[in-house]
Amino acid sequence: MTAAQADLQIDRPTVADGAVLWRIAKDSKVLDLNSSYSYLLWCRDFAATSAVARDESGEPIGFVSGYLRPDSPRTLLVWQVAVDASYRGRGLAAALLDGLAARTAAEHGVDTVETTITPGNTASERLFTAFAERHGALLEREVLFEAGDFPDGPHDPEVLYRIGPLAH
Repeated sequence: MTAAQADLQIDRPTVADGAVLWRIAKDSKVLDLNSSYSYLLWCRDFAATSAVARDESGEPIGFVSGYLRPDSPRTLLVWQVAVDASYRGRGLAAALLDGLAARTAAEHGVDTVETTITPGNTASERLFTAFAERHGALLEREVLFEAGDFPDGPHDPEVLYRIGPLAH
């Protein structure tokens, strides 16, 4: 943990955090923005498999949203990772991801993390590659959704990153 992370609290999101998480995702200009309603539901229904970082006043400044795959309940699918622009470059995304992986391993027996990344999203590629290295895990990549699979216009393919088994 860096000195910048020492003043931060990482915990589960609450419904009251939903609007701020939507804004952080919107302001990222990289993530596919979901409806504000979906962030509220996510904070209610998937709080156990998501994490939020808070500043010294308790305000959300970053988050990881995830869920356990129904057909593979020891696999955490990380949906989105976002950090407020004023807190980027401090290792917060890695701290959030490590904390969530540790919590879901302890509470749900998670031993594999999956996410999808569009080609060229260097920050996410580095985040998840470094995560695999820190956890002594294999990293496999394969295209999960081709560009043509998306019905709503041009979209880059989504590459599945499968990381596991995790060494905790």
